[in-house]
Amino acid sequence: MDTRTLGSTGAAVTEIGLGTWNVGPVWDDVTDETVLETLETALDSGMNLIDTAEVYGDGRAERLIGELLADHADEAVFVPTKAAPDEDERHSEEGLRESVAGSRERLGVDSLDLVQLHCPETAAFYEPETFDVLEDLKTEGRIDHAGVSVERVEEATKAIEYGVVETVQVIFNPLRQRPAERFFERAANEDVGIIVRVPLASGLLADAFDGIEDFGEDDHRRWAAEEGVEAGVGRKGGETFAGVPFEDGLAAVADMRRLVPEDATMAQFTLRWVLDHDAVSTVIPGSTSPEHVRENAAAADLAPLSHEAHGAVRDVYEAHVKDYVHHRW
Repeated sequence: MDTRTLGSTGAAVTEIGLGTWNVGPVWDDVTDETVLETLETALDSGMNLIDTAEVYGDGRAERLIGELLADHADEAVFVPTKAAPDEDERHSEEGLRESVAGSRERLGVDSLDLVQLHCPETAAFYEPETFDVLEDLKTEGRIDHAGVSVERVEEATKAIEYGVVETVQVIFNPLRQRPAERFFERAANEDVGIIVRVPLASGLLADAFDGIEDFGEDDHRRWAAEEGVEAGVGRKGGETFAGVPFEDGLAAVADMRRLVPEDATMAQFTLRWVLDHDAVSTVIPGSTSPEHVRENAAAADLAPLSHEAHGAVRDVYEAHVKDYVHHRW
């Protein structure tokens, strides 16, 4: 798989990596053995980036990735993780240091490849002292690089004013296009790496279900489908289905199916669409299925989509979902 440079970190990361958000109770429970098989499949498929966070499964994802790293000590695997904000949704020095120490222990590393602030509230991006702590952690050798994961484009724009921020993780897909319009060019100009999360919109863009009946009672997707966007996870429900109302998302996907090449799935088409944006460093679809990981990895081998296909995707976005998402996040 081809690699791209992750901004000023200089790290050569594969175009498609693995996200581990669904390791834990957020989605259907999976065994440790299945998770480890999925992680191994990611490496076997050519991926060298596995994204995680301390809150994924309450440390479970980091612990299992630590086992993987121990078994592949001779391989270069880049592992971004995320530090959870405090109860006030901001980052104190004590909280950041505790998060970094816990992640280092669970991953079994002396220094974290990349630690990202994990979607704190907007006010946190206006507190320079938080970013000073990240600088100190780098100087002390506890982290190699620092970045942010954001809910809103404006947070990304503010974050990269701090020199310590080398990467931004942001939601971006055919149903959530504002980052390309408002942020990507600036990020590229300032050599900031972009990690794209929620690329498949919680399975909408994997064409993985037909209706509410496909979700379990405790599935966050069922909550958002039955009760509306804000019942989903993330600020104002912006994570589940990438913040798109369920029925409108289904209609958009139905409209988009005609654009998918015969030799690709909807998920692969979507990942290729994301990668066609040069500012993107890597995209991290989440999965605990080895089969899906292999399918996602194969998307990197698809030819870039035509200008006409990109224009048609934009038309679908504007017709079905733009009014719901474009000015919210």
